[in-house]
Amino acid sequence: MDLRTRITTSLKDAMKSKEADRLATLRLINAAIKDRDIALRGTEAEEAGVSDADVLAILGRMVKQRHESARAYEEGGRLELAEKELAEIKVIEDFLPRQLSDAETQAAVDAAIAETGADSIRDMGKVMGALKAKYTGRMDFGKIGPVVKDRLA
Repeated sequence: MDLRTRITTSLKDAMKSKEADRLATLRLINAAIKDRDIALRGTEAEEAGVSDADVLAILGRMVKQRHESARAYEEGGRLELAEKELAEIKVIEDFLPRQLSDAETQAAVDAAIAETGADSIRDMGKVMGALKAKYTGRMDFGKIGPVVKDRLA
C-alpha cells in the first residue's frame, strides 16, 4: 500500500472513531499533499502525481516545522500549544519510516562518500544528493550537512 493510500485510510478510521486531534492532523497532511499536486499541474510530472518520496519530503518538512513551533511555544511559556504541536508530530511520524541511528547515519555518510568518490568539500552536493536519494524521510539532512562537511574537510 502506498503512503497516500495509508494516509487516506487512517483519515477515514479517525473519522469513524471520532479522534478529532488525529483527524485534524491527517487533514493537514492531505492538504499539503494536494498543494503539491496543484503545484505539479501543467508540468511533465503531473501524470505521475505526487510520489512516495515527495510525500516523505512533505512529512519531513511538517515534522521540522512542528519541532520549531513547539520550541518557540515552550520558550514563550505556551505549553498547551507546544503539547499540541508535539502530538501532531507523533501522528505525522506514524507515516515516516524509522529514523536511522547515529551509527547507521555515520555508515550511510561513509558509503555515500565512497560511492560518489568525493574527496573535497566541493563534492558535498554530490554526497548530499546521494543521501537524499536513498534516505529521504529517514534522516534529518539539516544535521547531516555538517557531518558530511567534516568528513570532506
